[in-house]
Amino acid sequence: MSTADPMSLEIPAEARIVRDYLDASMKPDPDLAATFVADNVVITFTGGRVYDHPSGPTAFNAGRYSWVKKKMDTFDVAAGGGRTVVYSVGTLYGEWPDGTPFEGNRYVDRFEVENGKIVKMDVWNDSAERILTRMGIEA
Repeated sequence: MSTADPMSLEIPAEARIVRDYLDASMKPDPDLAATFVADNVVITFTGGRVYDHPSGPTAFNAGRYSWVKKKMDTFDVAAGGGRTVVYSVGTLYGEWPDGTPFEGNRYVDRFEVENGKIVKMDVWNDSAERILTRMGIEA
């Protein structure tokens, strides 16, 4: 396993694919993001929502945030069994739909990369808990 600085040019190829996918997703440009995924990709987003194209999470995020970006802190990479697993860990920042800014919202994205394409992605973050707190409900 290796941990890589997300902005370094010395990161493994699979982590670079993930970083490029995330960069495209944050523009947001789901069509560009789709160039980094396999035709049969499975994206399991927060709350267990399953998508087969990056446009699914983009549409969901459009309703949850005015805008959102990722501060990518690390990539953890582990190879084996024909697939490479890449974790991207960091925080989200942006604005809620009412224009209130936020930052420091933890996220973990887990990717499986095979033959140069992302075949599986799982997404976890603290947004739901933060939304509940904004509503005055303790998560």
